[in-house]
Amino acid sequence: MILVDSSVWIDYFRGIATPQADRLDALLGGEPLAMGDLILTEVLQGLSRERDFRDALRLLTSLTVIAIGGADLAIQAARNFRTLRARGVTVRKTIDTLIATRCIEGGYSLLYSDRDFDPFVEHLGLESVMANG
Repeated sequence: MILVDSSVWIDYFRGIATPQADRLDALLGGEPLAMGDLILTEVLQGLSRERDFRDALRLLTSLTVIAIGGADLAIQAARNFRTLRARGVTVRKTIDTLIATRCIEGGYSLLYSDRDFDPFVEHLGLESVMANG
């Protein structure tokens, strides 16, 4: 299953043509996609018009919504952050560490355009959708 990060959803809803948004468009309706609860919050809070909010809510909640978090995942995310920091990489956002860790632990591939996920791919085994053609 594929988890789609807010960085891709935001471009998609704004109509910004990126390789990741194009991939999302191709995947919708054809592949099982997951929506993280924290990603849902990030995307919805950025929509200023009520109609856009309702339309996005309808689409996003039609996907498999998964929880990102909990004590065990929080501890593993901290371990992952520390591992990357020991390699000289500092991830800028805690939420990205949680999302990447949820994908790694749950066996999800991640569709993203935020470079903060690259070290998780390179060093910790996160599977990038874009790396798979």
